[in-house]
Amino acid sequence: MTATLEPTAGPGGGAPGAGASVWPAWVTGARLASWNRWVSVPVSGGDGTLTATAPYDAQPTAPVPACTADDVAATVVRSRAAQPGWAGLTVAARAEVLMRFHDLLLERQDEVLDLVQWEMGKARYHAWMEVLQVANLTRHYAKRAAAYLADRPVRGALPLLTKVREVRVPRGVVGVVSPWNYPLYLGVGDAVPALLAGCTVVSKADPQTPLTLLWTRALMAEAGLPAHVWDVVAGPGAEVGTALVGAADYVCFTGSTATGRVVSEAAARRLVGASLELGGKNPLLVRADADLDKAAAGAVDAVFTNTGQMCIHVERVIVHEGVYAAFRDRLVAATRALAVGQAFDFSCQVGSLASAAQLATVAAHVEDAVAKGATVLCGGRARPDLGPYVYEPTVLEGVTDDMDVCLGETFGPVVALHRVGSDDEAVALANQGTYGLSAGIFSRDTATAERLARRIRAGSVGINDGAALAAGSVEAGMGGMGDSGLGRRHGVQGIQRFTETQTIALSRIGPVGPPPGMPLERFVRLGNAQLRVLRRLRALRPALAPPRSCNCAIRVGLVPPSRAGRHHSRSIERSGCPATTSTVDTPTATAQTDRKPCQNREDPRHAP
Repeated sequence: MTATLEPTAGPGGGAPGAGASVWPAWVTGARLASWNRWVSVPVSGGDGTLTATAPYDAQPTAPVPACTADDVAATVVRSRAAQPGWAGLTVAARAEVLMRFHDLLLERQDEVLDLVQWEMGKARYHAWMEVLQVANLTRHYAKRAAAYLADRPVRGALPLLTKVREVRVPRGVVGVVSPWNYPLYLGVGDAVPALLAGCTVVSKADPQTPLTLLWTRALMAEAGLPAHVWDVVAGPGAEVGTALVGAADYVCFTGSTATGRVVSEAAARRLVGASLELGGKNPLLVRADADLDKAAAGAVDAVFTNTGQMCIHVERVIVHEGVYAAFRDRLVAATRALAVGQAFDFSCQVGSLASAAQLATVAAHVEDAVAKGATVLCGGRARPDLGPYVYEPTVLEGVTDDMDVCLGETFGPVVALHRVGSDDEAVALANQGTYGLSAGIFSRDTATAERLARRIRAGSVGINDGAALAAGSVEAGMGGMGDSGLGRRHGVQGIQRFTETQTIALSRIGPVGPPPGMPLERFVRLGNAQLRVLRRLRALRPALAPPRSCNCAIRVGLVPPSRAGRHHSRSIERSGCPATTSTVDTPTATAQTDRKPCQNREDPRHAP
């Protein structure tokens, strides 16, 4: 199933003509109504609407209900009421729902590919990459969530006499504010781990791409997700986004650094957590020993994927002077060979920009650079013959610090080349500015490249790759340093951020403290003596101390000897541990001073 590029009147009927748009033929009025019901408008009833503009023809897409701030507040209240029931399910039960969604996504992917292209304008292969990422992410968390969220036993203040665990408690309602550039991946990529963590979610659909998120929510319902466990609100960020950030128990925001600061400040005032993936001006280093053919191909992918509209795409290529000319020629040739245009199939390699505003920003950066002396090696112009917002893939050289394109985020199909004479100079240039999201290095000497990677301020660094492998490695965290954000999505951090740790400490002997009748001064003196003994024992490790996994060492803290000594003796008898050979008196019981390694590691009582 793919959309038609012929003008249609849309689901309302009538003959095509003025105002008609490119419309996926399968998007009927009934389908739109089934998606729009997922916009949460409990107060306003959806009296207002918002309609995006399709990049294919600059014509309207389809209206969706617009929410008010009161709608958002009521939605969060309703979501919070649904959260305990969802969290009460086992992780396995929640994972079953998410895996059914995974399967349905793969079965129906042609529909969402059409919607992503229609609303955002990207090439179909780049739309499919969103499906790939969401499927991998969902499968990963469905499989690993139980381990990531498992209780963690820790050594308590009184080993043997206490049982202490850290458990993870869902934060509650997670507010997700996602952008238009990856409406499927960024729209659902934070919701999936939040749901698996036992939270409920309220997502704000971006006004440019609401249909993709609503289609996804409908698919999740078909997979069995209960009502109000994931709600969607729609409307302008100034009203709807602000209301969501002001009500949720945790906030996920992806967008500009300027807006991210506002979100962070609002969350901080309410003492709620937030994770922010923000802007970037990402560098790619090409060392003197790089395979130039692979480097040029990798640069093309890293620069022009998604028409350059992704936070981790490369906007600066820093090339060693010894290979600069040869690399430049290869990059320009590969860029000129790209198939640019719009099609609901896989024939185009670079699609359209998403909006008139984005086209204006890209054009302004290139025009400013040229006016200040930069050279356009290829591209550098809009292509209205291919689409209203199409801009040619562009390579610049001679970019200087006074140009907007130098350190300002362009977020389009434009890259600047920089010539350097050494690795040190390359790293210094890569770290120029305040961003720190992503970077890449091409080199045959991977050991040296890894050492250089650690010197670059970036949340992820690809070696012999631009950004795709790091972003696609869903077991590893993804996020930025500096002005590129806070926190990480993906991996263990990507799900644990939606929980808070709670320590549960159980005493097997009741309250602890000085034995009845013992003066406090004597108790304190004995306690200090015990601390000094423990310090000496620490210094003797590992020669005398048992492994950390052995809890037979009686370091029980301030416990009356009448209870601690009896409990420890019984524990040793039951476990058969031969660790103790001699003791010294302490205010609690008996502490070991000469110990043999415990041989009884298989006993579960010896677990760390």
